[in-house]
Amino acid sequence: MKRITLAIFATLLTMASTAFAATQAAGVATVAPTLNVSATIQKAVSLTLSTGTTGGINHCTVVAGGGSPDYTMNFGTVDALGINGGNCNKFNPTTPSVTDAIYWSDYQVTPVYTSHTAFSGTTVTAQVTTDFAAPKNIFIVRDSANSSTVPAGVGSFSAMGTGSVDTIGAAGVASGTALTRFIGVEVKPDNGAVLTGAQTATVTFTLTVQ
Repeated sequence: MKRITLAIFATLLTMASTAFAATQAAGVATVAPTLNVSATIQKAVSLTLSTGTTGGINHCTVVAGGGSPDYTMNFGTVDALGINGGNCNKFNPTTPSVTDAIYWSDYQVTPVYTSHTAFSGTTVTAQVTTDFAAPKNIFIVRDSANSSTVPAGVGSFSAMGTGSVDTIGAAGVASGTALTRFIGVEVKPDNGAVLTGAQTATVTFTLTVQ
């Protein structure tokens, strides 16, 4: 009985020494330690704006502001008769003193998203979240077609939403693909209580991955 007990004890000692063989060993030429690597993966989204690259037109520069605001675009000096050239492009009023003038430019918006399991319903929207002060004889417009096609005239633009969002990148917009769109300011030929001088409005762009 005593011999059996000793034999079992000797076997346990052998097993214990083998358990440490992965990090150190004597009398051999190789050890193989293991390392478990852990990380927590999160979804990520990015939406950036940049100056347009459409050929044949002038581009208003999109300037990164580093936050509050994130970007700025300056259309320069504008008027309802289209006398001033502005900084980019313009459509003169069809009937001066009756119809509006539009100063406009292209720009690019680039959505990027990673690690999302569903993204076929992904959209990019735009909305005027801080409008020009009242009374408004100037307002933000966008290309009605929501495409990269250069607008043909005043009729190619519509007012950008203030109380609701406008979809400028339809469902399924691809990650990493820059979308060319057009934005502008439309100036009305009003008189009386109107805005003059430097004015600012804010457009908020939203990327929703779903």
